Amino acid sequence: MENRTEVTEFILQGLTSDPHLQVPLFVTFLIIYMVTLAGNLGMVLLILLDSRLHTPMYFFLGNLSLVDFCYSSVITPKVMAGLLLGDKVMTYNACVTQMFFFGAFANVENYLLASMSYDRYTAVCKPLHYTTTMTTKVCACLIIGCYACGVLIASIDIINTFSLSFCESNVVHHFFCDVLAVMVLSCSDRHVNDLVLIYVASFNIFFALMVIVISYLFIFITILKMHTRAGYRKALSTCASHFTAVSIFYGTIIFMYLQPSSTHSLDTEKIISVFYTMAIPMLNPLVYSLRNKEVKNAFAKIILGAR
Repeated sequence: MENRTEVTEFILQGLTSDPHLQVPLFVTFLIIYMVTLAGNLGMVLLILLDSRLHTPMYFFLGNLSLVDFCYSSVITPKVMAGLLLGDKVMTYNACVTQMFFFGAFANVENYLLASMSYDRYTAVCKPLHYTTTMTTKVCACLIIGCYACGVLIASIDIINTFSLSFCESNVVHHFFCDVLAVMVLSCSDRHVNDLVLIYVASFNIFFALMVIVISYLFIFITILKMHTRAGYRKALSTCASHFTAVSIFYGTIIFMYLQPSSTHSLDTEKIISVFYTMAIPMLNPLVYSLRNKEVKNAFAKIILGAR
């Protein structure tokens, strides 16, 4: 097959061309990124240093924090460089790399949240069997499976997108190399590629959501059967942080992809993308730390020990 690809670089349109907004946005994103960096790497360090947090729940949480930091780092520094320096050009290979790593980490998070819901189901519904069910081997297999699925799905997206030819416009109407934003620039017939993208994305989201919904259905049934207020509160506190993180992550995705086509716009898509690429990685460690006594106690222990 003849290779008709002529585009060697892509130009990111960015968030805004208004010079009055660029510096305030840069400062805002810098603060968000610093909080994301401190929150997520701090959570990973805290879990590593405190032996009381060496449990399946925090094993998953540590990986979630690492993934949040990584996929924010794939996007945010480039966005800030575009705002401050006007650097909006990405080479073909740089665009491929950014798309791959963002897709991989975002999909790892998708499956991590599903794995964490199974962990919460086991903790609430089968507490007596928790330690024998969520063994180190099981947890390791789930984590490896999450990363393997993320890499596989990102690879499929990359092959599906860059098997197309790009020979006309190279202006990406987004602030990063998003799959959809790049695919629309193709001068090839992309009907099959669009279908592959839709089927793969739909399977990933709905499979993970199905695991989460079923897990929480059993959790809520178990909670309703509890006769003691202490048990009721403990079960709710066990699941509250994860349920909040799930609601934020999937709520954003559902809002983005289920908008009516008549109200869908590129500006709206960019705003939502800012939320899930920058805000969610910042919010997750806050959600898990503010409502979690064990994390607060571990943090206090580290601070007091340092003194």
